[in-house]
Amino acid sequence: MYHRYCRIFGLLLTVTFLAISLDSHALEINEKLSINGVLAGSYQYQDVGSDDDIGRGAVPFQFELAYAPGPQDVFNAKFGFAAGNGLNDVTSFNLSPWAADLEDDVKNINGRDRDYLLTAWYMHTFEFNDENILAVTGGIIDATDYLDENIYANDEYTQFMNQALVNGPNAFLPSYDIGGAVQWGINNFMVTSVLMNIGENDDGASYNFYSLQLGYTLQTSLGEGNYRLLLGTTSKDFLDPADLTEENRISLLLSFDQQLGNNYGAWLRMGTQDDAAAVTYKNIYSGGLYISGSLWGRANDNMGIGYAYLNDGNMDIDNSQALEAYIRFGLNDYLAFTMDIQYMKDEFATAEEIDGFIYSIRAAAEF
Repeated sequence: MYHRYCRIFGLLLTVTFLAISLDSHALEINEKLSINGVLAGSYQYQDVGSDDDIGRGAVPFQFELAYAPGPQDVFNAKFGFAAGNGLNDVTSFNLSPWAADLEDDVKNINGRDRDYLLTAWYMHTFEFNDENILAVTGGIIDATDYLDENIYANDEYTQFMNQALVNGPNAFLPSYDIGGAVQWGINNFMVTSVLMNIGENDDGASYNFYSLQLGYTLQTSLGEGNYRLLLGTTSKDFLDPADLTEENRISLLLSFDQQLGNNYGAWLRMGTQDDAAAVTYKNIYSGGLYISGSLWGRANDNMGIGYAYLNDGNMDIDNSQALEAYIRFGLNDYLAFTMDIQYMKDEFATAEEIDGFIYSIRAAAEF
């Protein structure tokens, strides 16, 4: 027990020291070149009441270089490094307890034999008028930068940690590979399309990903609300449950977030996918609440509670549940500590089940 807390303290102390050493203003090189990123560390402990109780830590570091030669053009490159995989590769549960890109995630990305370079893209913006803007991006991109955004449940460094509460896993959004994105904003509407070629899926095959998202922003007396409908599909490069035929994947996802006054917010995801290919989950139902620290006079704080239920796949798992609550304390505009607890439960087709808790401490510095 003593050594466990020493590791926690050492991990958080390292992140804190490095964060305090950063001067965010010095990272603005000039009006055309800038650097931003995130340095985080987390220690998580799995408690399932058996010999599988275990604790692990991880420290990911990501930074972006952005060069804007003109007001309508941007070149961007994002790099990711990490020490440790945390609980993600040893947990008893199917869902990852931290959706961050950890040590194994930043090496041999998508079977491309590429390490650490996550994205590298160029974007050009066409401004027809203030309410009609078209942005076109091409290069190595991340689909989650454009699709399934959610103000209250989309950031594994400042909000929820569990995989099912950061994005919808059954939407199979690929990251860090060759593709293009088109975003067309017209008044309160946003139309987004992403096309990508992925080097390797879990079956070892290269595949294409196609998506279309329709978004609408609504201003109400309660505040701003964002409503999105996402359709995604792939080429026929995924094996069926019997490993006999190759199938494509098709998914439909609804993602909403809504302000509820100055201090509260609510969010919801609901989605389904076709199950001709082998899929762990067909359906997802998730949602939660957000509370701003302004409620107790600390605008840099925030807290949230979320729940996800995933079921009806055609593999070994009948359903999975994830309930998570966190409270984040912002020490300044850049550094914050989070205390987090997750309850997870997996029920298998064999009628076996496992449930338990994940206790987490997270430190993150954004610059």
